[in-house]
Amino acid sequence: MLRAPTRHSLRILTVNTHKGFAQFNRRFMLHELREAVRDVAADIVFLQEVQGTHNGHSAKVADWPEAPHYEFLADQIWPQFAYGQNAAYPHGHHGNAILSKHPIVQQSNHDVSIAGKESRGLLHCQIDVPQAGGPLHAICVHLGLRRWQRERQLRLLCQVIDEQVPAGAALIAAGDFNDWNNHAHRVLNDCAGLHEVFEHAHGRAAKTFPARFPLFPLDRIYVRNFSAYAPLALPSSPWSSLSDHAPLAAEVRL
Repeated sequence: MLRAPTRHSLRILTVNTHKGFAQFNRRFMLHELREAVRDVAADIVFLQEVQGTHNGHSAKVADWPEAPHYEFLADQIWPQFAYGQNAAYPHGHHGNAILSKHPIVQQSNHDVSIAGKESRGLLHCQIDVPQAGGPLHAICVHLGLRRWQRERQLRLLCQVIDEQVPAGAALIAAGDFNDWNNHAHRVLNDCAGLHEVFEHAHGRAAKTFPARFPLFPLDRIYVRNFSAYAPLALPSSPWSSLSDHAPLAAEVRL
């Protein structure tokens, strides 16, 4: 287990939950995922592809929880949570979620879907963190698979930050950017002054997909207005079997 964060720092975790299933949908892993998320002891958790409801799975899959997956994962550890629906279909819906140990004082969900069948969104929460000197802004991100979609979605993310996040506020934008060509680094630094935690520490984004043998750097943690930030190493086991994406974790100092 990782050591506990200090009083003036926050631990961040982001993971694409793949709707609670392992890669290729072979096994339902939500219960194991909950234990792994707990072990990280994060203050704020960013979730993508988290299931809200699914009437078909709930009737057929053993141990399917009665609560939405984000509530099941939050359980008694994260008393605050927010959900932003991205995709709706006859059996249910899924989207982004943020779990927090600190009060979520405001939330808004932005639909950034660009044509086709890929439903994508930005879940923006303001979180009351005492040490931050004002609301901390957290944006859970899930972008499209095609570059032209991501380019437009990145501009929409920049617009949300410009219009809704004060210049001096602490800001974290984390999630599944699907950005294997590292285009987002320059765009988000130019438009919003964001820095990616792993790129800052290692000179490159972390490879997170596929989870068992990561080849592509799809997931990110971008930050602004923190005095320090550093990535945290997470073990391959059990994470490589819990989803199709590996998670990312970081510690940020206010």
